[in-house]
Amino acid sequence: MYLKLFQIISLFMLFSGISSLAHATLNDRYIGYYYPAPNQTELYCSRVPNLKDANKRRRVGFIIGIKEGMNKQPYESPYAVFAKGNESTKLIIISKQDGYLGTVYRARALLADLSTSARTTPIFAQSNAPEELTFLDLIGLLGFKSVTLSDGDAFAHQILILPNQHPKCPGNSTN
Repeated sequence: MYLKLFQIISLFMLFSGISSLAHATLNDRYIGYYYPAPNQTELYCSRVPNLKDANKRRRVGFIIGIKEGMNKQPYESPYAVFAKGNESTKLIIISKQDGYLGTVYRARALLADLSTSARTTPIFAQSNAPEELTFLDLIGLLGFKSVTLSDGDAFAHQILILPNQHPKCPGNSTN
């Protein structure tokens, strides 16, 4: 029954011209388990190409590094960070405190804080303009395809990360 409903919705979306963003949300198996359906989904075009050796092992190592840094803090982190998917390409950030990530503005503020930390990484320090790059560029560099931020209750915001050469990104010939 659910499969038939999914097929009907997919056909409706195809014929009504709803964007591929809605389709990506329908295919998100973590909705209802780790977070609610995203209130908003947006696209982000990474400004740096993926690393040649961007793979699951490197992404998992990145998450381990984040967790080690969080564990060294003198206080408990207000959010959990983990990667999911067959190739660990979905970065998920869930609040562990009520009211911490309850709006898109708070989610973006956390991403801004994470950007400050990302700019100190050796990979960004070697770029010509590390101050222009963001946390989303860093996770794009590592081959993550999305980041979902949630309050762990009713709010979720999802960002689909496109490689910098993707046709939907500005400056590419198919726009």
